[in-house]
Amino acid sequence: MNDIVKQLELEPSYRLSRIITVFVVLLFFGWSISAIQLDEVESNGWTVAKNILLGLVQPDTELLFNVTNGVPYLLLETIAIAFLGTIVGAILAIPLAFLSASNIVPKPIAWLVRLLLIFIRTIPAIVYGLMFIRVTGPGAFAGVLTMALTSIGMLSKLYVDVIEDLDTSILETMESIGSNVMEKIRFCIMPQLSALFLSIVIYRFDMNLRDAAVLGLVGAGGIGAPLIFAMNSYRWSEVGSILIGLVILILVVEYFSNKIRTKLVRG
Repeated sequence: MNDIVKQLELEPSYRLSRIITVFVVLLFFGWSISAIQLDEVESNGWTVAKNILLGLVQPDTELLFNVTNGVPYLLLETIAIAFLGTIVGAILAIPLAFLSASNIVPKPIAWLVRLLLIFIRTIPAIVYGLMFIRVTGPGAFAGVLTMALTSIGMLSKLYVDVIEDLDTSILETMESIGSNVMEKIRFCIMPQLSALFLSIVIYRFDMNLRDAAVLGLVGAGGIGAPLIFAMNSYRWSEVGSILIGLVILILVVEYFSNKIRTKLVRG
């Protein structure tokens, strides 16, 4: 009986909160619709969209299957940029992750390192790409540096979440026998975390592959640069070929990365 009375007392406030939530959602939806003006679309916008679709249906087969200078070569360059950037970022993220784990190092040090990682994650990858292009010039090297730096910020965060979920009793046992921080990391923590770390790195590589394609649009190597050049030149069959290759690459990499991550987590 008391439960029924409490439920009746809470029901009006629950209804009020639900009404307010619905009103806010509808208000935000209406504002979003009003902000999007279809008349702002360029007069030839729909024609361009139709040409892109036609390019997907009628791709340039010579570009699509040309191994030396075509889409396969561009995709291989994109994979190399994402792979190297992920590996460099994954290695550099490990010490930063341990330095920002409050169960490994003192909390003031962990707080300072986390603040640095937050700052790194705040800046978008496209901004890093533009910065490195000014330093190294256009090319794949700028893309690798960008992938590495953006990977450091995200991988460190994911590493820390795994490190702080460790069984602290093992750490206390090693501390009782006089082990230092490096010995704890080498003999206790790393054997437990290696599979999880590898799963996180594979997941990040999957994301970096997409980012590497986007970075090519600003000249950081990969398949993005030929794509934007083809679109600016209205070569829609080439655009279709590049998009088809990119979609196939993303699907294949995502399939195998999911398989590998599943085996690592279960194993």
